[in-house]
Amino acid sequence: MALFVVAVIIFVIADIAIRVILKRVREKHLRKERAKALQVSLQLDFSKETKTLKRAEIENPKARILCVDDEEVILSSFRKILVLDGYCVDTVESGKEALTLIRTHHYDFVFTDLKMPEMDGVEVTKAVKHLRPDIDVVIITGFATVQTAVDCMKFGALDYVEKPFTEDELLEFTQKCLIKREEKIKKELKPKVHISHVTDAEFLGTGEFAIPGGVFISENHVWASINQDGLVSVGIDDFAQKIIGQIDGIEFPNKGMEIKKGQTLFSVKQGNRSIPFAAPVSGKVAKINKELPEDFDAFKITPYEKHWICAIDADNLDSELGELKIGNTAVTLYEEDIEKCEKLLKKLVKDREKDPRQRLSYGEMEKLDDFGWDTLKEEFFTRG
Repeated sequence: MALFVVAVIIFVIADIAIRVILKRVREKHLRKERAKALQVSLQLDFSKETKTLKRAEIENPKARILCVDDEEVILSSFRKILVLDGYCVDTVESGKEALTLIRTHHYDFVFTDLKMPEMDGVEVTKAVKHLRPDIDVVIITGFATVQTAVDCMKFGALDYVEKPFTEDELLEFTQKCLIKREEKIKKELKPKVHISHVTDAEFLGTGEFAIPGGVFISENHVWASINQDGLVSVGIDDFAQKIIGQIDGIEFPNKGMEIKKGQTLFSVKQGNRSIPFAAPVSGKVAKINKELPEDFDAFKITPYEKHWICAIDADNLDSELGELKIGNTAVTLYEEDIEKCEKLLKKLVKDREKDPRQRLSYGEMEKLDDFGWDTLKEEFFTRG
């Protein structure tokens, strides 16, 4: 028995060692390939496109980056450090060349020096965010111009990095920028609405509006689903959850409470503000979901299924269900309210009208003042 245990331990250690060795071999191979791409790129002539462009293309890059600086030594550092770590990097020595490239190429980031002749980093930031708001801008700055770099964030810059920087500092900073970008994209809401048959875990990160098959939706965005025991589970729907954003508390109804359709059933709190939600059906409150108070973040995954708020023993189910939306009619309700929400936000949020391409994002109501909050609350959740 002891020999068997020893043999198992040796096998496990050997397996781990082999995996580590193979990982190092793969990493070494990738680094060689990237180094080769870096050397080749410096010999290519892109003069037809821009005069100073140098490009390093690699397979499956972490991100595509355009670096702009009037100092070739800085650009050389960016190419060497970032390409070897798995990024595709283009470099140019002027803002005008950068703007030419973003019109014809797709980048995730533009890294731009702040102090440049003809067109400085502030102008580059404004122009990039105007022409391609989907591209994130990062400012390269010296200590003396940090405040100006911070000011650039008012024009849409994602962050800034101070020079001089070490290789490790640049790699760590770029990785943080990549994470910021991914989180920002994840929060953006696509206007697509679909009937879903996926599990809770698969809702995470889709950014789309989903309605599970068989779930009824009220015009005030409360969902209802009939359980096997005949009770009707209810909660806030995906539109409400995504537009409201962070939920800090729920005011539950009393168990045994008699409720009429249209009367306030529960309220959702965000800070010191709250939204009352009306009962989608009449009856008696039979159950309260006691697991929710410690798990409000679960709504970010999906507000449906096990994330119900209460269950009602319905009185007039046959007649009242017909007044709720299901399937394509629920999708139509979502589509109409998404369009209304986008139009309202353009009126409520300063400068939003200037960018017609700006999309809904998660937690729109978190960003609004009290007037804006009340406007959206009345339009979508307390109407009728």
